[in-house]
Amino acid sequence: MPALVNYSGDDDFYAAGSFYSNPMDLGCLLSIGPSAYYRPSKRARNDSQFAFEGSDFEQVRKPSIEVLPDECLFEIFRRLDGGKERSSCACVSKKWLMLLSSVRKVDLCKSPAADKVIQPLKLDNSDDTEMTTGEEDQELENDGYLTRCLEGKKATDIRLAAIAVGTSSRGGLGKLSVRGSNSFRGVTNLGLSAVAQGCPSLKSLSLWNVSSVGDEGLIEIAKGCPLLEKLDLCQCPSISNRGLIAIAERCPNLTALNVEACSRIGNEGLQAIGRFCSKLQSISIRDCTLVGDHGVSSLLSSASSVLTKVKLQALNITDFSLAVIGHYGKAVTNLVLSGLQNVSEKGFWVMGNAQALQNLVSLTITSCRGTTDVSLEAIGKGCTNLKQMCLRNCCFVSDNGLVGFAKAAGSLESLQLEECNRVTQAGIISALSNCGAKLRSLTLVKCMGIKDIGSAVPMLSCCISLRSLSVRNCPGFGSASLALVGRLCPQLQNVDLSGLYGMTDAGILSLLESLEEGLVKVNLNGCLNLTDEVVVALARLHGETLEVLSLDGCRKITDASLAAIADNCLFLRELDVSKCAITDSGLAFLSCADRINLQVLSISACSEISHKSLSSLKKLGKTLVGLNLQNCTAISNRSVELLVESLWRCDILA
Repeated sequence: MPALVNYSGDDDFYAAGSFYSNPMDLGCLLSIGPSAYYRPSKRARNDSQFAFEGSDFEQVRKPSIEVLPDECLFEIFRRLDGGKERSSCACVSKKWLMLLSSVRKVDLCKSPAADKVIQPLKLDNSDDTEMTTGEEDQELENDGYLTRCLEGKKATDIRLAAIAVGTSSRGGLGKLSVRGSNSFRGVTNLGLSAVAQGCPSLKSLSLWNVSSVGDEGLIEIAKGCPLLEKLDLCQCPSISNRGLIAIAERCPNLTALNVEACSRIGNEGLQAIGRFCSKLQSISIRDCTLVGDHGVSSLLSSASSVLTKVKLQALNITDFSLAVIGHYGKAVTNLVLSGLQNVSEKGFWVMGNAQALQNLVSLTITSCRGTTDVSLEAIGKGCTNLKQMCLRNCCFVSDNGLVGFAKAAGSLESLQLEECNRVTQAGIISALSNCGAKLRSLTLVKCMGIKDIGSAVPMLSCCISLRSLSVRNCPGFGSASLALVGRLCPQLQNVDLSGLYGMTDAGILSLLESLEEGLVKVNLNGCLNLTDEVVVALARLHGETLEVLSLDGCRKITDASLAAIADNCLFLRELDVSKCAITDSGLAFLSCADRINLQVLSISACSEISHKSLSSLKKLGKTLVGLNLQNCTAISNRSVELLVESLWRCDILA
């Protein structure tokens, strides 16, 4: 070895061959020591071992577990001790992951150590203290409290298999939601089968826009997840009655079913649900072309004892289905009917007069031509405990029907009318005067038939129970209408008049002076003609109770309003003056108020607010949790960065 290290090149050069006759001896070169230099090189990776005999190479096949058939691997995997070992094996390859996901809990073999009875050990010096020997890392019970959601590209069979294996030893999967699917490797029946095998604790399953999952996947869920309570199917064109029947027969604990835009699900599936799922409490069916009267009526009549929530939207049902609801819906508390074009006035009339909907609390009717004055009054008389009523786009409901309903529904607490264009100002005033003593909220949205008719309306009895008034985007509702409502409802506390661009100071001032109780929440967004006079009067008359004030888009509001708010509104929590004509001086007034404790402030698109307001905003920031500075062009990015550093507790939008 010293001769090799001290070689100077004087001897003859060795022309060919190796220094060593046996190639295995080449490894000796690696032990030359630090004084020897050799060019570094990357060692080639060999998957096979070689036996060296002289100069000949003999390849030896490396033993591999991969050569075992799947049946053998399955037997090995089901004998693994715990979830940690199974999860580690699942990380080896996709093949192992899919095999592990097919191992059901009942297939697992308990280790001998797990079958031994663990004896308590008593300490010598204590008669009461016990120590239990055993594994500290024990698996959690599969109670099904874990939730997983896969959306879009993340929704694949491999991820579902990983969820099935990973959650089995960590409490069990209780809720799974798959929304959308990977276009190349999307969720199929195989992924759902993995969940069924590994997640027997599953109680809630939601499948949205998953076209590759069919009846086979849902049947596997029915077999492997008997504890299923909630099923949500939306835009699943491959699932038919066959899959739904399997769920009905094997999941007796089902309490909620939602089926939307599933073109192959029809009457047979719903009939099976009604026949086998005796615990069903909530049903929602929407835009399923094969669903008709037979399915709906069979479901409602079979599950009538516990069914409390019913939603029927865009279905080909007729008056017969509504008659069944009226006769068998004794337990129904919430009912939504939308887009039922084949239901006539007779259907709604029978539903109301059947007298079975005594427990109905909330009713929503949207775009149903059968909702007329006659049928609406019948519903009011038949649903004696109705508290919330919402009518949307009911074009045949007029003042007569509204007043008749108000008189009949003595328990009504909330009334909402949207796009009911035959209802006028006279109908609203009469309904408020004739409603029961429990009405607390009135909402009017896009009711184009409401027009100001001045003071010619006779003064009727007051509605002292009304606390909330919301009139949004009703251009005909002006100052005269508001003044009448103010005199009829003197106990108002929450007022929303957003989108009434024709409203003037006179109407708002009349309302403010008529109210006996202090206003708490006021929304005047989009009332373009309002001036500082309204805000000053509001702060003076209701400043001690006002908590939320929104003036977005009121372009005539100036710093004078902020000064009045700073002086009078002690309990104001939220203020929105976006797109108003306020300046840096107005914010200075606001920040100098000693007792104001604003939590949310929005000054979006206020072009007169500049970096000069930084000090004011920092003072207000002591209590702020939300600040909107979007589209404030006079505030630089550097100023915003300084605010973010200073107000680290506040969520700033810029």
